[in-house]
Amino acid sequence: MKKILVVDDSESIREIVSMTLLNGGYDVIIGNDGIDALEKIKDIDDLDLVITDLHMPNMDGIGLIKELRASEKFARIPILFLTTETQTDKKMEAKQAGATGWIIKPFVPAKLLMAVKKVIK
Repeated sequence: MKKILVVDDSESIREIVSMTLLNGGYDVIIGNDGIDALEKIKDIDDLDLVITDLHMPNMDGIGLIKELRASEKFARIPILFLTTETQTDKKMEAKQAGATGWIIKPFVPAKLLMAVKKVIK
C-alpha cells in the first residue's frame, strides 16, 4: 500500500484529504505543520508522496519542501502543494523549492485522486 504524508494546519482539510486518500486505497500519515511532519516521517523509509499546505505555523510548506529536498532519503519523493494561493509567484516559489505540482483548495476528491495517481508511479 502506498504511503502518503498529508500536512496541513487545518483539521478539517486534513480530515477531508485523508478520508479521500484512505477511500482511494492509500495509507495516510498526518502532520499539523512542517516540523510535526518531519518528526512523523523520520523513521519511515517507504514514503511515496507528500501533500502539503503553504501557510502553516512553525514551518510552512515551502520550508518543508526545502527540508525534504535537502534530505537524501526524501529528495526524490513527489510533493503536491495543496493551497488556496492562486498567485503565480507562490506557485513558482514552490516549484523552485522542489514541488512536483499543486492542487488548489477547495478541491474535488476525484481530481485529488487523479493527481495522486499521476505523480505516484
